Amino acid sequence: MTKGTFKINPAGRHILTIGRDLIQDPYAAVVELVKNAYDADASHVNISFKNDHKKDGLQIVIEDDGHGMTRDVVTSKWMVPSTNDKEIRKQSPKGRILQGRKGIGRYASSILGNELFMETTSQERHEKTFLLVEWDDFERAEFLSDVEIQIDTQACDGASGTILTIRGDKSFLAEWSLTQFSRLKRELKKLMTPISDTKVSNESNFEIILNVEGFSEYETINEKIEPFPLFDLFDYKIAGYVEANGSGSLIYEMQKLRNAVPEEIKFSFGRPTNCGRVQFDIRVFDREKEAIEGLIKRGLKDEKGAYVGSLEARRLLNENNGIGVYRNGFRIRPLGDPNFDWLELNKNRVQNPSRKIGSDQVIGFVKIESEERSNLIEKSARDGLKDNTSYKSLVSLTQAIISELETRRFIHRNKTGLSRKILKVESAFEKLFSFDSLKAKVQSTLVKENVSQGASADLIKAIEDVEKEKNVIAEELRNTIAVYQGQATLGKIVNVVLHEGRKPLEFFKNQVPLFRSCYKKYEEGDITKLSKIYEKIDGFASNSEALVLLFKKIDPLAVGRRSSKQKVDVVSCLKSMLEFCCSQNEDVIWNVSTTSQDKVYLECWQQDLYSIFTNLIENSLYWMINKNAEQKTIDVQIFVENGIVEYIDYRDSGPGIEESLLESGVIFEPDFSTKKDGTGLGLSIAGEAAKRNGFELKALVSELGAHFRMELVKEE
Repeated sequence: MTKGTFKINPAGRHILTIGRDLIQDPYAAVVELVKNAYDADASHVNISFKNDHKKDGLQIVIEDDGHGMTRDVVTSKWMVPSTNDKEIRKQSPKGRILQGRKGIGRYASSILGNELFMETTSQERHEKTFLLVEWDDFERAEFLSDVEIQIDTQACDGASGTILTIRGDKSFLAEWSLTQFSRLKRELKKLMTPISDTKVSNESNFEIILNVEGFSEYETINEKIEPFPLFDLFDYKIAGYVEANGSGSLIYEMQKLRNAVPEEIKFSFGRPTNCGRVQFDIRVFDREKEAIEGLIKRGLKDEKGAYVGSLEARRLLNENNGIGVYRNGFRIRPLGDPNFDWLELNKNRVQNPSRKIGSDQVIGFVKIESEERSNLIEKSARDGLKDNTSYKSLVSLTQAIISELETRRFIHRNKTGLSRKILKVESAFEKLFSFDSLKAKVQSTLVKENVSQGASADLIKAIEDVEKEKNVIAEELRNTIAVYQGQATLGKIVNVVLHEGRKPLEFFKNQVPLFRSCYKKYEEGDITKLSKIYEKIDGFASNSEALVLLFKKIDPLAVGRRSSKQKVDVVSCLKSMLEFCCSQNEDVIWNVSTTSQDKVYLECWQQDLYSIFTNLIENSLYWMINKNAEQKTIDVQIFVENGIVEYIDYRDSGPGIEESLLESGVIFEPDFSTKKDGTGLGLSIAGEAAKRNGFELKALVSELGAHFRMELVKEE
């Protein structure tokens, strides 16, 4: 046996692995070097790209006026890969929160060129240090320790700062075109949020200047990087914070209307964020023709200060959208890129286009705390955050904040007629198949033309005959749609059906082999197995009854055709629905009561009664569970007068419904839902079903939980 200890000796190309191979693109490399300038307390950083025609190559110079580095810092920190120096210090001498934590960002320059020449001046030590790195040396070296880098230092009384000169051959030059420089500008514009943050020292005292020259294909670029030109021209905005405990404060603003008053929102996530304190500033733009025109009227200009047209306005929205995540003032790529929909906005919009916003409509900023406080950990490759539970919670929290904006936007658009026109079935049928206005107009015209009463009567009768025929068709359509709505409700409770049905089916599956085995032994003369067979038969009987009861409960929703109205025992029906829907949630306490001493019957379509209350119960369970209600209760009271059901009150102990939503009546509109993945069909279907049976479903103001009332519509 041979024993011994050994040291890990990294290969020479290890440096290229953590630089050129790990960093995903040249934009990320430039960003890393800009962050280093920020960490050095620089007031500005100049980024210069030059086409070096003499050498047929590329030259990139990144210069800052920071505190620079001493020779000792260069040798003991800069030359040490993955150093934890910044992680230990956490703050710069002037109090900036240090961006570099991995100790590898400087090696990103290997993706930009063949060599790096660094000049860094420390005014404190009155010295300037020079260093030249040729990246191919690392590729050729067997071990990292084989690569020798010469470092020279000389006395200097000049201003402090660092100059990085990166040179690349024509292959590196070929990587840059007008498209790439435009992308770089967008990356730099998004690098730092334009929203001031008093908790981040000197955040606003940092300028980025980009210079591009010598490229004959396009104009020279020489500009200070400024925020997006449309940032302050939003249609809708929601901003504020959520503390680590899940409670927060938001402000909703709208510029679609003049003098619109900002709305304060007390927000509750319902649980701790699991990702620390988070700040939000999310701004949304409508994309219709009129909205684009309004955006231009509010003062949209291009980067040169010229007012833009509709096409340019759309281009700016297409290129500059996205919700970025920022830590200590800097964006974490690629969160916020136009083509990186980390919040799945587009996916959700497909499901509900009237209410949801798409990623091309929003510019947003989400500010998170340090890794220690938030557990939101940036990947070493600078390609986002690690997909842990804290990241998933950040996604859910941000989606919830956006939902607050979407709800208020939907109400405004619905009131002003901007939303997609929504068809309410019962109202549509009444308008479509009502001939009263036609008959009145015809009668008036006939009188004016002095048509005889007999001829007038014949013509009106002909219209009435057509009206009767059409109403027969209308009734058939009503019944068909009612069946479809019932089946849609059935689909919503399929999880309950699967849960309740799985138990007896599993029993059948597991007991059949044992049943056969016992029966075979009995045939062979083992009489003791007869009692076992009887035991199995009892189990088959009880589980069969459970399945029969399950199907009986859901049968009214599964009918293919609608029969006539029937007298339904309302109390028994509601108890059956509550027992069925709450079967998976044993902590839910429910009750059904009535003001009548006798049984209460309601002449209705039982399928519709199921649709109404199944949707109400499903909503209650969703919100009570998702908002962690301390007590989960559902209370149904049936008010009867002279044997007639006047109204049914339905209450729960959930978070309730915002008064603004009740006032607008928007909760009964198809496509509207405040659930994360809601379809917006439930309450709309329930309202239609109530109307078919002569009732109106209302949502009432309540201090505790949701309060719905199904009230009999009395003929005047």
